[in-house]
Amino acid sequence: MHRLLYVVLVLCVLMPASAQQSPNVARLLQDSSVKAALDAAKANEPAIIEEQIRLSEIPAPSFKEAKRAAAVVQIFKDLGLRNVRVDGAGNVIGERPGLAQRPNLAFCGHLDTVFPDGTDVRVRREGAVLKAPGIGDDARGLAVVIAVARALNQAKVQTPGTITFVADVGEEGLGDLRGMKQLFHDTLKDRIDRFVSVDGSGFGITRIGVGSYRYKVTFKGPGGHSYGAFGLVNPIHALGRVIAKIADFQVPEDPKTTFNVGRVGGGTSVNSIAFEAWMEMDLRSPSLESLRRIDGDFLKAVDQALAEENARWGEKGGKLTVEKRKVGERPAGNTPEDSPIVQTAIAATRALGFTPRLGEGSTDANVPMDLHIPAITIGGGGKGQGAHSLSESFDTTDSWQGTQRAVLLAIALAQK
Repeated sequence: MHRLLYVVLVLCVLMPASAQQSPNVARLLQDSSVKAALDAAKANEPAIIEEQIRLSEIPAPSFKEAKRAAAVVQIFKDLGLRNVRVDGAGNVIGERPGLAQRPNLAFCGHLDTVFPDGTDVRVRREGAVLKAPGIGDDARGLAVVIAVARALNQAKVQTPGTITFVADVGEEGLGDLRGMKQLFHDTLKDRIDRFVSVDGSGFGITRIGVGSYRYKVTFKGPGGHSYGAFGLVNPIHALGRVIAKIADFQVPEDPKTTFNVGRVGGGTSVNSIAFEAWMEMDLRSPSLESLRRIDGDFLKAVDQALAEENARWGEKGGKLTVEKRKVGERPAGNTPEDSPIVQTAIAATRALGFTPRLGEGSTDANVPMDLHIPAITIGGGGKGQGAHSLSESFDTTDSWQGTQRAVLLAIALAQK
């Protein structure tokens, strides 16, 4: 019998049933194959950094991830993963079978970035620091996912359960978690037991999923000359009214609830009354109740602004209309701190000498959290700065430690 399997079976006998989903990470560290996998993770880190750079330099805006996905397909095939395929949303999926199909651990990194086509994504090196848009979020996550599969292969680790590796689409912005929604509601519906996404850098553990509603609000009117048609209703003025109302919203600090008008547009020239004006709105909270409350306030503010602008100019001013189109909805959720998956992540982090930090965020894990599937998001090690900015950077100093944490966590969660 393989020694790792023997250790797992012994643990299952010794531990109470309530703890059997959270294996003794410290004891796993004594297993020779686990040690070999951790050693491989460290030894492979220079090659993994090169992989991170290569993937980062393949443009992958949300909805345009195909080229980066194709590169990951080939990597998954080269790693010997089974049933490598691309699903209907564009997610890349590959399986590393265990002794049984279940439990099935999904281990993910997202393909897309927030940066539009034409962004210079070439990576610049300054000593140990890599600089490029998207180098950490989430080229690092993808690289760590690949590193985990490679280390397990090199150490010939046989896990009791299956690990399904995923490079998913649509995590950022208006991608609206479409990759995860496809994965959990269709591609692998009812076939994922535990979920880990690797997103960005550091050693954080995200167990609270911040939900969000996103809207595009468009006011429309007759439009006309700024002087000759003065007195007509003005979509841009209506937009200003609603933005002023939003700016005065009062929101709780706990649960943290936020609002942001992220983009505005409209009009044709300085001397024209616009026939159209629009804005994009982001509302967030880890509490569904709080999110719904501010959503109601927002929709009410839009209706009030419409009524006020129409009333301002009377019957001769014409009438504005408004479209409130929801363009994104991310479910809120959480994985309890005392759950086996969170406790295992804490134990793996501590076992390697680091202090676990629990946090909240809007990540791929939101979808399984909403479905009450044990789920977390972890950082991929190293030190990142400036995520979502053109000056984003990733410090590779001792980044192998994050890779090792991911390897150990994957082994621990792929147990019965």
